[in-house]
Amino acid sequence: MGLGCGGMRKKQKNKKQQKVLSQKQKKGRSLGIYRRLLKYVVPYKKLFFLSFLGYLVSSATQPLFAEMIKRIIDILQAEGREGALFLPLMFSGLIVVRSIGVFIGGYFVAKVATNVVHDLRCKIFEHYMRLPTSYFDANNSGYLISRITNNVQQVTLAATDAVRVIIREGMTAIGLLGYLFYINWQLSLVFLGIAPVIALVVTIVSKRLRKLSKSLQESVGDLTQIASEVVGGHRIVKSYGGKDYETRRFRKKSVFNRNHKMKLSVATSLQNPIIQIIVAIALSGLMYFALLLMEESSAGEFVAYLTAAFMLPRAIKFVSSANAKIQKGIAAAESLFEVLDEPVEKDEGKEELRSCRGEIEFKNVSFKYERADDYALKNISFKIRAGQTVALVGSSGSGKTTLVNVLMRFYDKTKGQVLIDGCEIKDIKIESLRGQIALVDQYISLFDDTVKNNISYGDANVNEQLVESAAKDAYAMEFINKLDRGLESEIGEHGVKLSGGQRQRLAFARAMYKNAPILILDEATSALDTKSERYIQVALEKVQKNRTSLVIAHRLSTIEKADVIFVMENGEIVERGRHQELIDKGGVYSRLHGLKFKGKLGK
Repeated sequence: MGLGCGGMRKKQKNKKQQKVLSQKQKKGRSLGIYRRLLKYVVPYKKLFFLSFLGYLVSSATQPLFAEMIKRIIDILQAEGREGALFLPLMFSGLIVVRSIGVFIGGYFVAKVATNVVHDLRCKIFEHYMRLPTSYFDANNSGYLISRITNNVQQVTLAATDAVRVIIREGMTAIGLLGYLFYINWQLSLVFLGIAPVIALVVTIVSKRLRKLSKSLQESVGDLTQIASEVVGGHRIVKSYGGKDYETRRFRKKSVFNRNHKMKLSVATSLQNPIIQIIVAIALSGLMYFALLLMEESSAGEFVAYLTAAFMLPRAIKFVSSANAKIQKGIAAAESLFEVLDEPVEKDEGKEELRSCRGEIEFKNVSFKYERADDYALKNISFKIRAGQTVALVGSSGSGKTTLVNVLMRFYDKTKGQVLIDGCEIKDIKIESLRGQIALVDQYISLFDDTVKNNISYGDANVNEQLVESAAKDAYAMEFINKLDRGLESEIGEHGVKLSGGQRQRLAFARAMYKNAPILILDEATSALDTKSERYIQVALEKVQKNRTSLVIAHRLSTIEKADVIFVMENGEIVERGRHQELIDKGGVYSRLHGLKFKGKLGK
């Protein structure tokens, strides 16, 4: 039993040690985050120094006000009242100097802070552009958007209001304490005894604020995600009667957000009164000891000492209030630095593809998604000659789109080799590789911009003649000319002002403008009406000429003229050949043709 009790005590001791260690690690991490945030201030250190000087001047005037009160009282008690006429001038001078100091301090710290936030926001956005596709698969868009909007705003509060208040009021507190020690250092030591108690309160509240702030920021991400989904899919929500469901889902997250905001408000609101009560008790004690210990001091010194002491709680109150913003900023900065610490797309390639012919070869390529049990692609091998049109056919989930994603290095293959013009794609710079490929996806991505800028997307030097030519080749000019401003017309978010067929023709025009040697069509004609499809078939023949084309087929009309058809099933190529050959073979393709294409052909 003795050994059992001893073991239990040892276990409890270990738990306490682990808890203390964990708290130290958290504290160290928070300091590390704030230090990392302050590194963004370094490029603006001159502006920060000017701000510091401004607040130094402003803070120096506070103890001088107490000193002025001392002189007023001493002059009033003296005979003749010499120097009394200079007191109004001294008072006005202090106000002017203080105001100038506050302006200089506030202006330059705001300039530093807004620059820091701008740099951080741009760095996050630029890092998003370099992150791999797998990162966006693993994180919902609500969190990603919330980090660059709401979380950066929280960092703004920590970098502007909080820093401004801490510098200004912190220096004021130091100036007042210095003045108290100057008048009576023994008495001031008594007052300084409350510092550890205040520090303890601030530490306890800081932990609570940081934890609540992190949860609150995550809940904002949830709200952003739901709102984004509903706004983007409002037609589906309405047509399927999802209004009540989405309202309940949003309300639930909003209640969570509200509750955490209230908890945060309670923690923030309690901090100041608790500190004020502690300071009030200390001031009462200070007043008592002052009456006992300052018997030999003049009335002016006594009043000036108490005035400076009573001015101190205001500075402490503001500093403690700024702590709440600092904790929110640390929690927000932590989430931003998590993004910046994410590894970017691996790009170890050194080769540039300048005159790409478009020959593609897969050698025993296999690929498995992260955390997946089975391979999405299994031992894929084929060779496509430059200028050939290859159709990829198979049921949903057979690996067609995955194969294309591996070719474009949205995902890196797990095994095997992928070659373009005999060069392994990992040896080619990603930007150069993708520059040789024009992609038309089944999920058309258009931007809230003009028709012209959507067609020439990614080109810094837009050639308007080529834009118009590409639009004509995609049979898009027919509807573009009917728009209010033609090629300069705004098409709205995701091209909402256009029909499905029009959006798809615009995507084709974009691919034609790029004029890349390799063309990928991922079920690109799925949203076309019969009229648009006829146009596109003619356009496809034009754009596929002298280009290597990979067509993920949705309609038979888009693949029956292909040089070769790859039939995929469970991540493997199970059949390959021309349309009629595969029909005659009576295998998987023939079965798919009968089930999927027959109705569309009217057979």
